[in-house]
Amino acid sequence: MKRPKALKKCEMSRHGIKKSHFKEQIRRSPSPSSSEEPSNEHSTGVASEEELIPREASMYDNLLMTLRSCSKSVDDVIKKRQRQEEGKSDAEDDDEEDGSESFSVSEKEDSEEGILQQNDMVDMGERNEDAETEDDPDASETDQEHDVEVDDLFSVEGSVCMSSFSSHLGCKLSEEEVENLSKKKWKYKWEEPADGMSNCKWIGTGDCFLKDVDKSSGYGLEQRLYEHWLDVSKTSGRNDFYSSKERLFFSLCNGYRDILHCNKKPFYLKGPEEDSSIMEAYIMHSLNHLFRTRDLVTKNDSKLAKDLCSAYNENLGGDSFRDHGFTRPKVLILLPLKHIALRVVQRLIKLTPLARKANVEHIDRFLKEFGTQEDEDDEDKDELSHHTLGNLKAQKSSKPSDFQALFSGKRDDEDQFMVGIKFKRRRIKLYSDFYSSDIIVASPVRLVGKISEAQKYKEKDVDYLSSIEVLIIDHADVIAMQNWSHVNTVVEQLNHIPSRRHGTDITRIRPWYLDRCARFYRQTIILGYYSNPDINGLFNHHCTNYQGKVKLVCEYKGVLPKVLLQVRQIYERFDVDSIADADDARFEYFVKKVFPKIKDSVQGGVMLFISSYFEFVRIRNFLKSQDASFCLLGEYTEQSDISRARVWFFEGRRKIMLYTERAHFYFRYKIRGIRNLIMYSLPERKEFYPEIVNMLDVSHNMSCTVLFSRFDHFRLERIVGSAPATRMSTSEKSVFVFC
Repeated sequence: MKRPKALKKCEMSRHGIKKSHFKEQIRRSPSPSSSEEPSNEHSTGVASEEELIPREASMYDNLLMTLRSCSKSVDDVIKKRQRQEEGKSDAEDDDEEDGSESFSVSEKEDSEEGILQQNDMVDMGERNEDAETEDDPDASETDQEHDVEVDDLFSVEGSVCMSSFSSHLGCKLSEEEVENLSKKKWKYKWEEPADGMSNCKWIGTGDCFLKDVDKSSGYGLEQRLYEHWLDVSKTSGRNDFYSSKERLFFSLCNGYRDILHCNKKPFYLKGPEEDSSIMEAYIMHSLNHLFRTRDLVTKNDSKLAKDLCSAYNENLGGDSFRDHGFTRPKVLILLPLKHIALRVVQRLIKLTPLARKANVEHIDRFLKEFGTQEDEDDEDKDELSHHTLGNLKAQKSSKPSDFQALFSGKRDDEDQFMVGIKFKRRRIKLYSDFYSSDIIVASPVRLVGKISEAQKYKEKDVDYLSSIEVLIIDHADVIAMQNWSHVNTVVEQLNHIPSRRHGTDITRIRPWYLDRCARFYRQTIILGYYSNPDINGLFNHHCTNYQGKVKLVCEYKGVLPKVLLQVRQIYERFDVDSIADADDARFEYFVKKVFPKIKDSVQGGVMLFISSYFEFVRIRNFLKSQDASFCLLGEYTEQSDISRARVWFFEGRRKIMLYTERAHFYFRYKIRGIRNLIMYSLPERKEFYPEIVNMLDVSHNMSCTVLFSRFDHFRLERIVGSAPATRMSTSEKSVFVFC
């Protein structure tokens, strides 16, 4: 008689269970794996209203088992309350976790894990330990209480600062907006001067937000992260924190727009302060995005724990608890070389608040694989001092100082690396499983290898790239010297629907992931020393953030004053109608206009400088067909052949030498015997132009000829200057001379 009455009163649950009884059942019910024991009330045989509860236990157990099977967070909450009933505290549980995953593990376990990571394979035991989804309550109760205090103490900024994070991820795109974004038509409507760069300006789509930026605000940073950044700045001796370059660039990143910064002076070209400032800004943005995401997940987990039944029903009916992606990794940082990755990871650790990095796991292994003992000793030294030391070392070598700084840690596998970084409770774990990582730091070459393996073997996949929300490509100019097509391959692989579930709670996945719109929410930040058509093409066609785009445009003064020799530099323009026909038009002009002069000349010492490897192969085959006397010096030429070619060219036994830009980038050879320099195509890196021209042997008949078209404007303006490049591309004349 009492059962229907109880069911009528319980309308808060879809199963008709009274809320108070539901909470009580969670507290009393054992886990599904344990057997029930009869209570004292059952043994006494007293017929009371409370006897109805154990009699309905099977229905409760079925509901609990259903909830626990579909949500790991629910299962964790129930286990937590069971531990409290058994008298165990969270601190004890945390100590057990720390003991099992910290540096106190045995040397045997460390060696076994190292072998597995070297083979890029993770066994099932380690996968079960590390492959945690975002449902895991990584923050302790004290951390949750502190987060509440943060919101109270930082409420003034929080209302403004949280808007950039929450509004970006919480926006719902209409079908019309998605269709417009898919068309990839962007119009830059505003421009603003770039602080600290007199010859540059920012241009962007949509509304201009730079004017409204409050430089003294917290920019939406998590309170502990913001305070730690202030402390790091003060420790470094910077008194202009609120107007510093890192703060200004962070304001750009915090707008969640796609960014193309094509004039970042790198650390190896006497720009350590600027390079470090930009790096620090995007690291802080990445950490803030991760910690804000973690705080949101933790608060939602707390709500589910306090009012499990109603919160779970709310989750099913709305989007308030949808805070997950398909997988855990949210930030991907693409870098060209290991020692650059070392700089980034070391800075990331330094900028992480102390409360979150009490222990950095596997740091010794990381320093051993990515750096040297000298790098470890110099970790906390000032960047400028470190660069000065690098210059002193460079003086002992014939190589330029920028080469020494960039390739100081060069190895055969310098571009083969991929590391997962996981922020756990009060510690950072390096070399974590990719599916349980928060940040992935990798080279494009290594990631393309992973993608190829996944395409070849069905048991492998790269689903950890499915939920990347912040993509950072640093030192894009160096990556372009490696192979930019790898970057295109990686970006095309991002934000796809995963092939497997990977333990994700489907009910908490953000709607725009399920709608295949994740690429419109991904922020892409491209940083480099210069831009080229490949980098621009990626930014224009693969960066489709609904927030819009911001890019830096600059006016260049050129590098002609750095040419020390009194040599006539003749620029010859060939006409071409479309960029698709540019390569054929260049080759045809060379065959008809340039090569006959070389062939008929008795004088040797002709160097053909070629920027593209495909052009290199084309010219090589043509010279073979003409039975020309030539030698090769390319990036894939064997060392023994290179030494022989340099001797033959200097002694005049070979009339022509083919030299590629990538060979000069990786080796910086000093070629002797050059009397006639022909630049078949201009170098991408402007500093190479004076270096190559200054290698001419001083003589009365030395000359330099450069071929270009109007589609070479990017390269041309960096060498001769923006204004002269515009005149040379549009003038009726086709020959220009610089002395």
